[in-house]
Amino acid sequence: MAGNSFGTLFKLTTFGESHGKAIGGVIDGCPPGIALDFEAIKSEMQRRKPGQSSIVTQRKEEDAVQFLSGIFEGITTGTPIGFIIPNTNQKSNDYTHIKDSYRPSHADYVYEKKYGIRDYRGGGRSSARETASRVVAGAIAKQVFSTIKINAFVSSVGEIFIDKPYQDLDFSLTETNDVRCPDVATAKKMEDHIKEIKKQGDTVGGTITCVIQNVPVGLGEPVFDKLHAELGKAMLSINAVHGFEYGSGFCGARMKGSDHNDLFNPNGTTKTNLSGGIQGGISNGMDIYFRVAFKPVATLLQKQEMLTNKGEIIEQQGKGRHDPCVVPRAVPIVEAMAALVMTDFYLLNKMYL
Repeated sequence: MAGNSFGTLFKLTTFGESHGKAIGGVIDGCPPGIALDFEAIKSEMQRRKPGQSSIVTQRKEEDAVQFLSGIFEGITTGTPIGFIIPNTNQKSNDYTHIKDSYRPSHADYVYEKKYGIRDYRGGGRSSARETASRVVAGAIAKQVFSTIKINAFVSSVGEIFIDKPYQDLDFSLTETNDVRCPDVATAKKMEDHIKEIKKQGDTVGGTITCVIQNVPVGLGEPVFDKLHAELGKAMLSINAVHGFEYGSGFCGARMKGSDHNDLFNPNGTTKTNLSGGIQGGISNGMDIYFRVAFKPVATLLQKQEMLTNKGEIIEQQGKGRHDPCVVPRAVPIVEAMAALVMTDFYLLNKMYL
């Protein structure tokens, strides 16, 4: 199976399945001499872990990271950093009813057709549990490129949106509620909506906005390795992501150039930032901001039609522990993938200096 690695200089390779003994990863290219803050890594893992509130899956995993290599006395050595995260609360029997059938909008059908075999327990390798390894790497990446600030937050759930620009939000409020929305009044509406959807045995989608600040000018390449292209690839690699836009995004398609152009100030900054901090694929020093769209979780705790491996259409109800809305737990994943991209380009850029 290909496609298990991400990055060029700062590279992450992940391994493991949702219901295997452990998941984990290898980080290659981390510079030596970085004194790691293990409490910060633990904090990031706590933000992503299941069972943290009433509006997420109730699977109980501590997501305790065990580092195997690449660190000596708390300092990176420059050699590959290997780590594992044991799976301690699997309930594989929750999935035996679908071992011969394919859930709609999951990877079940295409996975088996491609590889000829499928681990039906929680989705196996295609499970979102794999993203825990990304959060570990992202937490380390943040410490390598520590001058930037990355803040992601839930900006919508279903039809409920924050109606303020990110500049008017207090990011310190993001972690004060279960939804991870820095607008407290909107967060309450989102939480109530998720709870109501959960009662119905249904799911709901949403969006996450990410803001990257203190970015130097010059990260990214002008042709295939554009900074926004790599950010888009990173975000679209996250389970359940169906859309990515940066800067003015799709709204910019409705504007005239005279309204959309970011005019310069004498010091090289711009009066507006509809470019989203990236021009010609290269960072311009302004805030980078983008939005990521997540579909509703595909597993429903209500009956729906499924296809069997014998070509029959049957009706089955989902079982197990699943998120009614994935976006609250996806916030640290979005930040982690952003950190991987930014740190990789930061190290690549140092090669030119």
